[in-house]
Amino acid sequence: MGKVIAIANQKGGVGKTTTAINLAGSFAVLEYKTLIIDADPQANATSGVGIDPKNIKTSIYECIVDEVEPNNIIHTTDTPNLDLLPAHIDLVGAEIEMINMPNRERMMRKVISKVKDKYDFIIIDCSPSLGLITVNALTAADSVIIPVQCEYFALEGLGKLLNTIKIVQSRLNPDLDIEGILLTMFDSRLRLAKQVVEEVKTHFQQMVFDTIIHRNTKLGEAPSFGETIILHDASSSGAINYLNLGREILQNNGMTHIPESDKQINTVNEN
Repeated sequence: MGKVIAIANQKGGVGKTTTAINLAGSFAVLEYKTLIIDADPQANATSGVGIDPKNIKTSIYECIVDEVEPNNIIHTTDTPNLDLLPAHIDLVGAEIEMINMPNRERMMRKVISKVKDKYDFIIIDCSPSLGLITVNALTAADSVIIPVQCEYFALEGLGKLLNTIKIVQSRLNPDLDIEGILLTMFDSRLRLAKQVVEEVKTHFQQMVFDTIIHRNTKLGEAPSFGETIILHDASSSGAINYLNLGREILQNNGMTHIPESDKQINTVNEN
């Protein structure tokens, strides 16, 4: 039975899709069968693994609204062990169509239940909002990762997201855990970035991952090639960071052990 992890933050530009693609890619490289569910109408996770959204005729939208069988529309990717349940722009209208549906908050959970046994991990890339699709993702998930950018407004809106998670836990999904807060776009040359790291760790302590995602040009390039960072440049700091994140999550879930000598957290440069 696969573990379902939602990547959520209502702020845009914090690295949600980058994390969804590259964490999933890391699990796949570590030989865990992994599915990305693109739950964002922008469909960036879809294009980011090499599938053109313009060629997508059936997506997560049809699975939710029309109860299309998800197993029939899953795409394989160039990364072994990594599959995709795609999105397209029609997902924008899903929230309106779902308003009068019974159990509208549990529609994605129903979709995922049909594929869950085939995967070790299912990663949901959420849209930058706290709307019904994101609530669906949190209701379907076993845990949530919250990417937080290492910049001035890092904590802005985080309280609202945590409150939404608490509501989902109390009313819809009591088993939902916070997998961790992930610090992204870290630039070791900036004093402000280091201050943000200290502030987030002071506020949230054990909830914060040890792994920090450094600002890295290769991470920005990879989606334009439709590749995960590991496929694009396995030696880059971005690839090392996301592999470390994957291994840290595996260790936190009792699925592997990372020797201290193998940890490369926060030691690589940003290039």
